[in-house]
Order: sequence, then C-alpha cells, then structure tokens
Amino acid sequence: MFSWESMHSVRTGGLARSVTEVSEALARKGHDVHIFTRIGENQFELEEINGVNYHRCSFDPGGNIMEYCENMGNSMVEKFYISERIFGKFDVLHGHDWHVINALNRIKTEKGYPFVLTFHSTEYGRNGSEFGDWWEFREISGREWYGCYIADKVITVSHTMKDELMWLYNVPDWKIHVVPNGIKIKDYERKVDAGKIKERYGIHPLAPTILFIGRLVMQKGPDLLIEAIPGILGHRWDAKFIIAGDGGMRGSLEHRAWQLGISHAVRFLGYIPDDEYKDILNACDIVCIPSRNEPFGIVLLEAWSAGKAVVAADVGGLKENIENFITGIKVHLYPESIAWGINYIINDSKGVISLGRNGKRMAKKLFTWDVVARSVLRVYRMK
Repeated sequence: MFSWESMHSVRTGGLARSVTEVSEALARKGHDVHIFTRIGENQFELEEINGVNYHRCSFDPGGNIMEYCENMGNSMVEKFYISERIFGKFDVLHGHDWHVINALNRIKTEKGYPFVLTFHSTEYGRNGSEFGDWWEFREISGREWYGCYIADKVITVSHTMKDELMWLYNVPDWKIHVVPNGIKIKDYERKVDAGKIKERYGIHPLAPTILFIGRLVMQKGPDLLIEAIPGILGHRWDAKFIIAGDGGMRGSLEHRAWQLGISHAVRFLGYIPDDEYKDILNACDIVCIPSRNEPFGIVLLEAWSAGKAVVAADVGGLKENIENFITGIKVHLYPESIAWGINYIINDSKGVISLGRNGKRMAKKLFTWDVVARSVLRVYRMK
C-alpha cells in the first residue's frame, strides 16, 4: 500500500482509516501487507502494528504541494527498494489517491511492477463538483488523469465515483472496479448518557441535537446546513446544532450564523479527537451530511454504526447506499430541502430510532472491512 496517510503515521482525513482498516483486514486473511507512508513525530521508520508492516518515510517537506508529494514519493520509492531486498519481491502494489502516483509510476518504469490505484475522491469533487482555474487544481487534476492512464486497474468507492472518472478523464469502463468503504461497527457503538454529553456543550438534555462532522470546505456543504437552520428553528425552536471539524470556511460560517441570528443554536467545536466525536455521535439525535460531492461518505457508516438517523444529500455514495425513508432521509442540495428533511423526522422519536436501527443492519450486512477485503482481493486476481 502507498498512501500519504494512515491511522498509525500522519493522519489527515478519512483516507487514513480506509487504508489502515483494509490493510489490517487483508493481513487477517493471511497476506503479508506493507504500507509506505509519511513519518510522524516520534515514530519509528519500520514498525509492525496489527499484522501490518509500516514503512514510514522522511523527506524534505519544503516547497508547494506538488514538490512536497514529489519528495515524499521519491522517499517512498527508495524505502520500497530497500524493503524489496529485505522481504523479497512484492505481488501487488496498491496506491491511494493522487499523492503517490509519481512514486508508483517510477517503480513501474524502473522495475516493471503493475499497480492498482484507488480514487477516494477527485480534485473536481473536493472542489464541490466544480472546475477550478488555479494552478493547484490543474496540476492535481493532471496527475489524476495520468494515474488513471498508467494504472493497470482502478478502484473507486462508488458507482457515482466511477462515472465521474469516466467523464472527467475518459477512463474506459473495463478498467474501473467499484469497491465500497467499510466500517468497524463496534468502534462506534458506545453507551452514553446523552443528556450529560449535551450539557457539556450548553445544550439542554432534551433538546433535539443535529450533528455535522467533517472538513469545513465547499465539498462538505456546511454552509447549506447553516442556511437551513432558520427553517428548522421555525419548526422546532429548541433544536441545537453541533458543527465539528475545521477548515477554511469556519470564519465565514460563524459570521453567517451571526447574521442569521442563529448563533445561540450552533456550537462550532473545531477539530475534535476521536473519543469526543464518538461521545457526541452517540448522544446526538440526527446526523446531517449535506455534501455537494461525496464519493462514498464514511460518516454515513459511522452514524449507522451508532444507530443514528441520517439526513443526507442525494449525491454520490450517499445516494447509492441510503434507501430513502428506510435507512435515511435523502435531500436536495439547497437549504430548504435540508430543512425539510430534518423537520420531517425531528419530532418522530420512533422514526428516528427506526432509521438508525435499519442503517445499522445495512452496515453489518454490506460494509464490514472483511467484506471489503474480499472484494479488493478479487480485483487483485483479475487478469
């Protein structure tokens, strides 16, 4: 595995958990798994964790994002060649997202290794399903196109993501295989005193609480939820909203909440550690996922694992995986629709429980990491 992040090196987003969990699931099936990734502070260069060998790479972090990834990739390649001499020839190389494409291209060119490349999102998607005219957008998009071209097989986390790659980069249908993300359900199950946890944030124990968790960027749509809040408060005056996560939009979101006169109902927590997140997740009543673009939406599985009702945008993996009114409420990408979805269920305590229970059943049936690992192995074995 080649990834710029993991749960046991440097962690940036949801990619870290996906790479770590699928690697551990493959190791449980008896495979010898190695992850080449960045090195974090006070970490060993080589370490085995949960059956997976971590090769942490150090490099000069200076320069822009493209130079950063070039230096990182070169370090990964050198570390890979050393590991090849120690552990022997590898059977499969598997990269994740654009950051490692140049590293895999170099190994393929110099050593003849074929490789698999998983796209967890695209730069177009991260920009809220819009094209950008700045140089980073063009450079990263170009790198993604090249990765699709040189990879022997491409994996996407949803059929929507597959269609996006075919449309954006003219990738042939036969080259792309869909393998969804997974979840470790027990990691998100937690018995909590919901009222006491709400009180930590100045929320009345009986107040219906809606959670948004994610990066505060256009792709994730937190601005759409903020704009929807007046319509929700008009229906349920005591509703409260927790916005957990950080990003470039935070200042404008807080300002907009003040302009709309809803600051009293919103708690901006910024980045929170996993333990605090799991407490809030299990204490809240509804999880809202208003993403403009969501190739998969791992937060959906986290919410289902905690047995929570979900109101989510009808896009990407959310659209594919939610059965409307059975495992969640699907809404359109404008504030009035988001408000309607939350208002539809907020006063129905039995309905909230039913949505969460049905979602949890779906997660247990289709989205465990062992199921995901079996699908990944099928892709590896395809001729």
